[in-house]
Amino acid sequence: MSREYGLYVACFAVAAAISGALTPLVRLLSLRLGLLDAPSSEVKTHKTATPIFGGVAIWAGFVGAMLLLRFTTNFPTGTLYNLRSLVFGGTLVFLLGLADDLRRPQGLDYKPKFVVQFLATGLLVLFGLRIHFIHPAWVAGAVTMVWLVGVTNSMNIIDIMDGLAASQATVAAIGFLLVSLPQQEQYVKFAAAAVAGAALGFLPWNLSKKYKVFMGDCGSLTLGFLLAGLSVGTHYSRINDVGVFAPLLILFIPVFDTFFVSVLRLNQGKSPFLGSKDHFALRLEKLGFSRGRVVLATAAAAGLLGFCAFLATELSLAGALAVYAFVAAAVAWVGWRLASVSMK
Repeated sequence: MSREYGLYVACFAVAAAISGALTPLVRLLSLRLGLLDAPSSEVKTHKTATPIFGGVAIWAGFVGAMLLLRFTTNFPTGTLYNLRSLVFGGTLVFLLGLADDLRRPQGLDYKPKFVVQFLATGLLVLFGLRIHFIHPAWVAGAVTMVWLVGVTNSMNIIDIMDGLAASQATVAAIGFLLVSLPQQEQYVKFAAAAVAGAALGFLPWNLSKKYKVFMGDCGSLTLGFLLAGLSVGTHYSRINDVGVFAPLLILFIPVFDTFFVSVLRLNQGKSPFLGSKDHFALRLEKLGFSRGRVVLATAAAAGLLGFCAFLATELSLAGALAVYAFVAAAVAWVGWRLASVSMK
């Protein structure tokens, strides 16, 4: 068991080292090529043109950790099979995000982006990574693909403030690692450790004032896809049936923001696919919180939700329902409070 935990730590450390070392190099290349994210519209929240493509380092950190473990560890066949699907699908989504970043400021149209994302998520389903509590299998596959695409884009949507997406991805990945520890699905543990390390290695550069770099769509979409893949890899109902909703708690903040801004935009007669400043993080800033406090408080909230997810999978049915009731009440109050903030 100690050797197994050591491998998780090694996986985390390798991904963090690769991501942390490559990010400044990618930043320098972005500067030299003039590939910058300029504040070209009122939706942008940064003030100066900033290097992008930090997602290249994040992707390389994850894939590098997977490759190193592949050639240094004797994985069971099933674990390798599942890890391959995440690497292949994640790489496809990474290339999609890279193409989108290269076409800035307008980017790709959302329709071809959805096509590629559904192809990537279809690959995971083909490899057997799908929701298991829905029947028949074809319905489970369809629902899984919709869930995977939604989570993939939720991480992209939440990437509107320095450190927000990277910190959320780090905490969520650690949450999946925590929940999966009592389970048998080893691929979730290794992949979760690698995702957490890759996101954390990038985070200091994203928060730096002097050497700032954005992850770009190639980073946020990749992290979203990988986290979505982790969410369908563990059986959460070992103790109670409602444990299957644990992934929603782990990914709640990006999923909440996606739902929150979509409802507000539709209510205003706007397309949910167009950018706006309706995000919960910007509303917290409007209330007087500094951006650093917003990121820190949101990461702490994500950590608490991840712990609630762990409790929901380990407690009895009554205990799990109590956890969900507590979260629902808190979210209802916070959502109502944030929706009342004027962003004019």
